[in-house]
Amino acid sequence: MTLDILLPFYGRFDHFRLAVESVLAQTDPDWRLTIVDDVYPDPAPGEWAQGLGDSRIRYVRNEVNLGVGKNFAKCVTLMTEEHAVIFGCDDVMLPGYVDRVRQLLAHNPDASVVQPGVEIIGSDGAITMPLGDRVKSGFRRRDTRHSPVLVGEEMAASLLRGNWTYFPSLVWRTELLRRFRFDTSREVVPDLVMLLDIAADGGRLVVDDEVVFRYRRHSESVSSWRATDGSRFTEERELFESSAVRFAALGWRRAARAARLHVTSRLNALTQVPRAVANTDGSAVALLLRHAVR
Repeated sequence: MTLDILLPFYGRFDHFRLAVESVLAQTDPDWRLTIVDDVYPDPAPGEWAQGLGDSRIRYVRNEVNLGVGKNFAKCVTLMTEEHAVIFGCDDVMLPGYVDRVRQLLAHNPDASVVQPGVEIIGSDGAITMPLGDRVKSGFRRRDTRHSPVLVGEEMAASLLRGNWTYFPSLVWRTELLRRFRFDTSREVVPDLVMLLDIAADGGRLVVDDEVVFRYRRHSESVSSWRATDGSRFTEERELFESSAVRFAALGWRRAARAARLHVTSRLNALTQVPRAVANTDGSAVALLLRHAVR
């Protein structure tokens, strides 16, 4: 089984280089990397990637800048293997990533999505564990204590309580990405939308604790700056409201309740208030507080 690795790129060259080098360092060589350059203005990263001389690496540059959601959708069209990961251009695969996910898929051939073990790094590459990640890790451990596989309502309810998955580390069944498709109107939660679609379809999420991936959290990311100005929570609230209606109609009361409460999203909004106050952004403060108490 060859693992399809799609890498949508728009960002820092140093982080991008580390990401690509981490793929090259995999102990299992059965992978194929496709870099999808979303018209990054500096040509140096693309020139470097094209000069690597590895036949497993393909470089594609978009004709126009597509933005986050549409570039994810473009990545799906370029997938050729049964399983794929949409890798972050500032994240790092540890050397055993491909080997471990192949083991997990071999033991769980009916898996829809695989969440391997992840640790968090900051902009400087140092390992960290922010409060939000600690809270979400608690939800993950609680909800998978009896089984490392979540199915249907179990999966939906857990992710709506606190989305503890790390999108760039997830291995997806390609057929499902093509069937459900990313919502290109969303920049912050397209992965959660996809996961909930898969859960509603009876899909299976396999969770592993062996750390093989480093996810980078930093203030330059789309999710970070959209949290500070409050706009990410508008997008989240729309998803939670529609999910509450959707899962209530399915008779999934636990999932509908988790969507209505969206506790971790509310708490996250509260943690952003001091920064918005420091930025003297009154509209952001109002939006964040409204989301937290609504």
